[in-house]
Amino acid sequence: MHAIPSYTIRLGDKLFTLDSPVVMGILNVTPDSFFAASRTPGVDAAVVRAQQIIDEGGAIVDVGACSTRPGSEHASEEEEWRRLQPVLEALRERWPEMVISVDTYRPEIARRSVCDYGVQMINDVGGGDEEMLRLVAQLRVAYVLTAVQPTMADMMQVLSHKVNRLHELGATDVVVDPGFGFGKDVPQCYEVLSRLHELHVLGHPLLVGLSRKTMLWKPLHTTPAQTLTATITAHTMALMQGAHILRVHDVKEAMDCVAVVQQLRQAEQNDKTSI
Repeated sequence: MHAIPSYTIRLGDKLFTLDSPVVMGILNVTPDSFFAASRTPGVDAAVVRAQQIIDEGGAIVDVGACSTRPGSEHASEEEEWRRLQPVLEALRERWPEMVISVDTYRPEIARRSVCDYGVQMINDVGGGDEEMLRLVAQLRVAYVLTAVQPTMADMMQVLSHKVNRLHELGATDVVVDPGFGFGKDVPQCYEVLSRLHELHVLGHPLLVGLSRKTMLWKPLHTTPAQTLTATITAHTMALMQGAHILRVHDVKEAMDCVAVVQQLRQAEQNDKTSI
């Protein structure tokens, strides 16, 4: 099992020590996300979902208002904010200290989310254009940099460049996401998963989003709704290679997965210290 490099990351006024992996729960306020059961259109449904994430142990609530599933028609910026704004308002009113991430690739949506509602993290699946990099550095907000390249070699080159650029701009709380399903076919996703530990060389925490994705259900000839077991298996593989944050639909099951892998790590540590 690969060691987990120890990192801290500031999320608002909270300092997270990532010695033990944490779970980010997905809250979709879209009508067309690929996993139908995750759709929570409307404020009331979003509040219920947020409560579920908290109750099941999620440390971060990741709110998305524009589906990025393959083949989807992306909502306009105005529509994305129309969906997102009332949900952020309701979450902040009910849970002022909740750690909220907003899943967006649009700098203006990111700016409004941070400035108007104190969102502590921007989860950018767009690969990090210059405008977004400058914005998150200026706002001093935690930032998830997602790789959209197909191969590990391309990913490492681009991620290294963009991580260095973020450092130049003054950003400190950077998280790296290998981008399962973004710009990668199924075999390429499995290559990345098998080599996930190599991304530790970038010197930042790793977030993985594997939950119920095409790379899991397509080879099994099933559907996202029938892919919980495969998701748990993939989470285990990622955790054993040192993933720090799991972005998931099924929070309780992911928390159980983290607990079991941590028990295994402790047993390995005990063996080393007893020699």
